[in-house]
Amino acid sequence: MSGLRSFVTRRLLLGAGQTAAVVLLVFALTDALPGDAAVALAGDQPDPARITAIRETLHLDRPAHERLADWAAGLLHGDFGTSLTSGRPVGQYLADGFGPTLLLAALTLALLVPTGLGLGVLAARHEGRLADRLISSVTLAVYAVPEFALGVLLVTVFALKLAWLPPTAVGYGTDLLAQPAALVLPVVVLLSRPVCSLTRLVRASMIDALASPYAAHARRYGVPGTRVRYLHALPNALAPAVQQLARTVDWLLCGVIVVEALFVIPGLGTVLLNAVAERDTPVVQGLAVVFGVLTVVLNLGADLLAHRLTPRAEVAA
Repeated sequence: MSGLRSFVTRRLLLGAGQTAAVVLLVFALTDALPGDAAVALAGDQPDPARITAIRETLHLDRPAHERLADWAAGLLHGDFGTSLTSGRPVGQYLADGFGPTLLLAALTLALLVPTGLGLGVLAARHEGRLADRLISSVTLAVYAVPEFALGVLLVTVFALKLAWLPPTAVGYGTDLLAQPAALVLPVVVLLSRPVCSLTRLVRASMIDALASPYAAHARRYGVPGTRVRYLHALPNALAPAVQQLARTVDWLLCGVIVVEALFVIPGLGTVLLNAVAERDTPVVQGLAVVFGVLTVVLNLGADLLAHRLTPRAEVAA
């Protein structure tokens, strides 16, 4: 237990340092972009005097390190700052965008786990036969298709040609559950690549587990094949699958910018795109903190769960 506590403490400290480094990098990159929030607020034909006045009002004329220090001081008290372009609290932006993103992630994960595990176990059970070759070929082909291309293809076929589903979520606001049809295509696109990765990972892990000495020993003692597969081999195959799921959840919550932009879903990815376009540095920094913390927590939880599933493995930093 002491070793586990030490591992968790080290990972949390390392995660805090990584999150701080990401925030500094994001601030530096955003500040280095041409223009700033004052230019965005000034309109298409900006007056230099007006830009200067706006910049002074927003305190953008102050040195970058002073602005960053003030924002960090507020963050220590739970204040993510205020949007430069709208004057709204950054926390409100995060709360509004988190709901749609979390909904997409939850729906995708609810379909991903049974589908990926089921296909992986099925392929491993029929290793080298038709079912295995078919599953492996299809997952490899689907994984090779970029998300943007797949999304455009699905919109063209099912929204524009057949008119079965809405092409985007425009007009539905943040209450996407009221219009479940608008979620079908985004969830399919989000599910496409992770289910391929999870299926192939579970297949490989199950094949290794079924070929291991303890599985062979169980079969020699007359243990039924179903029991060997699901009570002996599957738990050992789940450890790498859990870590893959953690990376997938991290991507679903922090990296679905392409899908949200394609289907115009008002989630965290859309908030980030708009904030970068408007040079709204406090919003970008707030998102960087949220994404960094989520990444650290999810990966730490996955490592602990994987260690729980395979207690023979040593906990390593």
